[in-house]
Amino acid sequence: MKYLHTLFILFCLLVSSCNQEKYDITFSSLLDEMIDYEEAARYPVISFSCRQESSYDRRSVHPDSVGWFANNDGFGIIRVDTLNGRKENVLFDQDGPGVITRFWLTTMDKRGTMRFYFNHAKNAQWEIPAYDLLRTGLGIGEGLLQAHPNYTPDGKGGNTLFLPIPYGDGCKITFELPDSIEPSPKYYGINYRKYPVGTRIETFSEELVKKNRNHILKVDSILLKHPSSLNGKLLEESKTLIAKDSLLIALPEGANALHTLEINAQVDSLKYEQVMRELIIKIEFDGVETVVVPLSDFSGAGMGARQSDSWFLSADGKGNVTSRWVMPYQKEATFKLVNLSDSPVKTVVKVCTDVWNWDERSLYFHTSWKQENGIHVESNPDNESACVEWNFTTLNGRGVYRGDVLSLFNHTLAWYGEGDEKIWVDDDKDFPSHFGTGTEDYYNCSWAPVIPFYTPFGGATRADAETSIGYNTFFRTRNLDQIPFNKKLRFDIEMLSWISGEVDYATTVFWYGDLNATAEGCTPVEETLRTLLPQPEDPAAYKIADDVIEFEKLKPIAKSDDLFLDAQGMLTFPDGKWSGSKQLICTHGKVGSFLEYEFDSLESRPYEVIVYGTKAPDYGVLGFSINGQKSNVEFDGCSAPEFGVVNSGAIKLGNYIPSDGKICLRIELIGQNEKVRGTGNVFGLDCMLLK
Repeated sequence: MKYLHTLFILFCLLVSSCNQEKYDITFSSLLDEMIDYEEAARYPVISFSCRQESSYDRRSVHPDSVGWFANNDGFGIIRVDTLNGRKENVLFDQDGPGVITRFWLTTMDKRGTMRFYFNHAKNAQWEIPAYDLLRTGLGIGEGLLQAHPNYTPDGKGGNTLFLPIPYGDGCKITFELPDSIEPSPKYYGINYRKYPVGTRIETFSEELVKKNRNHILKVDSILLKHPSSLNGKLLEESKTLIAKDSLLIALPEGANALHTLEINAQVDSLKYEQVMRELIIKIEFDGVETVVVPLSDFSGAGMGARQSDSWFLSADGKGNVTSRWVMPYQKEATFKLVNLSDSPVKTVVKVCTDVWNWDERSLYFHTSWKQENGIHVESNPDNESACVEWNFTTLNGRGVYRGDVLSLFNHTLAWYGEGDEKIWVDDDKDFPSHFGTGTEDYYNCSWAPVIPFYTPFGGATRADAETSIGYNTFFRTRNLDQIPFNKKLRFDIEMLSWISGEVDYATTVFWYGDLNATAEGCTPVEETLRTLLPQPEDPAAYKIADDVIEFEKLKPIAKSDDLFLDAQGMLTFPDGKWSGSKQLICTHGKVGSFLEYEFDSLESRPYEVIVYGTKAPDYGVLGFSINGQKSNVEFDGCSAPEFGVVNSGAIKLGNYIPSDGKICLRIELIGQNEKVRGTGNVFGLDCMLLK
């Protein structure tokens, strides 16, 4: 009897195991892949293609057709579906097995609803507040869900989700905006893996996230606090490198991998930026030199070698650089640090290696470095004869694209990065598998960043001026959003800007490939000997007065819910000067929309209140109140079309005595000029004075 009972239990276990679905890829296995440095050095075990869907301007259909450089990227969608009486904008729609690996979003107006439909379901399995991934309710950390540096809960900014979203047989993502809400630009970029039909993938759900809570938090923590210890066999060499001298380290023979590389360069602070660029890393694997790159650019920080930190690379901005790229080889390898400068540099290099199990998936680590000066950037995307696509890199052979650094000097007076990235992979012919929406979007931020930041997978390590003139550096390291290629990968970017002019670009590309894989168009590293240019004076330094108060830097104490605020660069408008070269632009308003500002700790004396605004053909009429007292002054912000956009000059509201040491200024949209173009529900505020 006991024997029969045992057989029955075994039978039940067998049936249970047969009924339990087996997956090739699970949510948990994707999380493990994110923190596996060694897996990054191998070709994927299950072959997939990496692609991107985005809000690019749908007038771009073919390189040879009109509209290839079209730039109205905030309104691009696949189509509109009517579901259960709702009009839903379709952002993403894929059949078959896949994984969303990166979800980038930004807008000025986060209202609406986003829905996820998995495996061709008729009803959405996941609903979230539209265009605000921080409000998904998933409760994950900033390693996997990153707010952009200029994020605000109720307005401008965006966020990027790196938590994998797998699906077994298709995924559709829609966005519903109620008819009562005026449409505004909505930007998105979704990177995803497309697997062969028949690949068994576990489908995402909120329950799956809850089940893997501890696993998610562990991965998130590791991404933010990446391993920094040197494990394995440690080799260390130190040397003072005189001009044109080098430090050489021969790595252990046989199948091994360089796991961690630490470089300390003690450089005179006055020469730091130039010398860090004239120190060259050269690495040779199995008789082929696959790495030739300036130390400053290899660090992820670019020209100037500022501070940076990411999953694969770290730099402290003082000459210490750490690489966590795993670099396998079969027989032999050498590391060399070359000093091309005329300055002696004391260096210490630590290399950590370990045994590597070489197989058919193993790949060699490669870099490609390229610099070009005087590249034309065009402000008018319709002037296609003047528009340029600049090539980041072109790779030939089998490999995996893992990231890049864009380091540049901007000679124009405004933002240069309007152009979309286009990545062509293998058999892409008429349209690239990656078509983006702009430079800052590609690098996991938004709205032309001017504040340096860094995250595990992207950042801006240098932004010297609010207007973007002079030096700027971005980096992006790819994790689950890696791009495998079997024959060729070409990365181009449109050179579009707010003001036509010139830029100097330098790109460093990190990739893995077979030993015979190559990169086209690399620049000889002797180009680094070109003297770096001084940072030019920022035109944003212009002030109408020394004690001016900038509206774009103020936080209102109260405002209408419908009013959206943004800082707008004004250097593209030639008629008049704006203080700080920016204004506060207020959109989506209606008659009665208002802002209130409070200024305290004022003396008990009369103050003359002077406001500077902007006139434009589509601007409305403003009224003012101070401490509850309505001013007799009204400002008509509408200008005749032939006058364009101009500064209003001084709008004198009168003299007022503070109440309890405070002056409260209320600005209200009170109407529209009968000749206004558009709705007239927009207005602009430059600055103010309390004299």
